[in-house]
Amino acid sequence: MAATNPPTLRKLTKAEERVILHRGTEAPFSGEYEHFTGRGTYACKQCGATLYRSTDKFDAGCGWPSFDREVEGAVQRIPDPDGERVEIRCARCGGHLGHVFEGERFTPRNTRHCVNSISLVFVPDP
Repeated sequence: MAATNPPTLRKLTKAEERVILHRGTEAPFSGEYEHFTGRGTYACKQCGATLYRSTDKFDAGCGWPSFDREVEGAVQRIPDPDGERVEIRCARCGGHLGHVFEGERFTPRNTRHCVNSISLVFVPDP
């Protein structure tokens, strides 16, 4: 079996560290991608792994970018220490993305990944 190399991690700003490394949350309605509608993919700010496609993004009106599906295998779901929510992290580097909610009926998939813009980088389609 071939060894896998650890991901190359980008140097983060203090604000990015607070969210991505220390599981913080950016202020609602303040993120760069909340109302962004470009076509492409969203990658992890820390390691560059592709996480979401723009075709799976929707406006939930919650103050953060929302997606109803992740790229297969890209996102880990972990019980939040608050005992009520489910945290989502980048499966490649473990960076905090936000939380996932089910049963809200925003879309037919009935899932909402509520993601901090500061945890993402947008990669436009060619």
